[in-house]
Amino acid sequence: MSTTPQPTHHEPDAPRDLVGIGIGPCNLSLAALAHPLAELDTAFYEQHPTFTWHPGQLIEGTTIQVPFLADLVTLADPTSPWTFLNYLKTRDRLFPFYFAERFHIHRAEYDAYGRWVAENLPGLHFRHQVDAVRWNPEHDLFEVDFTQLDKNGETEALGRTYTQNVVLGIGTEPHIPDPLKPLVQTPAVPVIHATDYLDHRDTLLAAGHITVIGSGQSGAEIFLDLLRNRPTGREKLHWLGRTEAFAPMEYSKLGLEHFTPDYTRYFHALTEDVRDRLVTSQWQLHKAIDTATIAAIHDELYRRTLHGGWPDAVLTPGVRVRTAGRMATTKIELHLEHTQQNTRSRLTTDAVVLATGYRERPLDHILAGLDPYLRRDSRERPRVDDQYRLVLDPSVTGTAYVQNAERHTHGIGTPDLGLAAWRSATILNSLTQKEPYPLPTRTAFTTFGLEQPTTPALKGTPASW
Repeated sequence: MSTTPQPTHHEPDAPRDLVGIGIGPCNLSLAALAHPLAELDTAFYEQHPTFTWHPGQLIEGTTIQVPFLADLVTLADPTSPWTFLNYLKTRDRLFPFYFAERFHIHRAEYDAYGRWVAENLPGLHFRHQVDAVRWNPEHDLFEVDFTQLDKNGETEALGRTYTQNVVLGIGTEPHIPDPLKPLVQTPAVPVIHATDYLDHRDTLLAAGHITVIGSGQSGAEIFLDLLRNRPTGREKLHWLGRTEAFAPMEYSKLGLEHFTPDYTRYFHALTEDVRDRLVTSQWQLHKAIDTATIAAIHDELYRRTLHGGWPDAVLTPGVRVRTAGRMATTKIELHLEHTQQNTRSRLTTDAVVLATGYRERPLDHILAGLDPYLRRDSRERPRVDDQYRLVLDPSVTGTAYVQNAERHTHGIGTPDLGLAAWRSATILNSLTQKEPYPLPTRTAFTTFGLEQPTTPALKGTPASW
């Protein structure tokens, strides 16, 4: 017997200090750093039943591309109980980790660490889908409407909470190129995004011919995993990428300083058109392949030549998919264009893996109630100030922060795990108008620019640009 869901409310006379929307690594970092601040009443909502971090890409042996110090809290507070090292301590694994001498941990281990924090940190509400955020001028508060879900994902209850501040950490979503969207929507022949790779791995390995599209780290890891599990001489693999080469990630020590707060401040102070040009030109800083993976691919290909012959694997960069379609019920035809040669060809395949990356989830739906107050740039993107605050009309006395939705204003370090704790600390310093987390004024040997942006003050509200 069905019943009408009953609404629950957190009354406006007892508003929260902060409500977080989404519990991925960014907002989990914020929640962990907010935990010891007793003066803050916080709540974080997530529609999924548990914390997960790209579960479909936790391929055995793959590692995260930042050092373990880029956990949720260490680079802001190494004494926090929520550090990765403390996680190891609770699992009696400090000595094994010490002797393993691992600076870059396995992805599966980072996922397990995040779940440990999420399972033990108070104030996190899973199976809560946030439906709308509005500004209530009568109460001078944000209203956050949510739906509480049962274990089957069905509506269990409706709720509303009031808060002085909100932070949006809804993350990214898989990017499907337009020519391939119709194929993904009709699953008779497997065309899957890399985010779902492990769920479909057995089906893919059973396919006659497999094509991997995407020349970044995910594409490389998936190609390597497929290669290692296909018979020698009968690999039947194609790996295609739009970039001019299967290029190594820029991982020099000075190159990595593009992922420091110093560079973030420099980037934010640039004009909008310069920022847009930079983001597209810096792909090798964050979208290329680490050298160890490139070496492993070459080693595996070379091993397959030891007894003569070449592996049946084609690796072609500089290629884009113009159009795609199904042939009968069992094949896919990709219409390809080589951008440098200006030539075209067709490729018939039995399965496609789209390692085509992620895009920031649009904020328009969830922020529809704030639209009259939002200040936007020339391309209709929300403006974000140097303390990660959405620039709103001055009549809005509350603050809306964003996490991993500000690449257009803060640069390529936006999704980087290494900057998560620093951004969370910046938000909490701004929110409390204090400095619970003192942050360094200098973080790089490189001086970016001739004129240096000033360190933001803690007090004040975002300007109405």
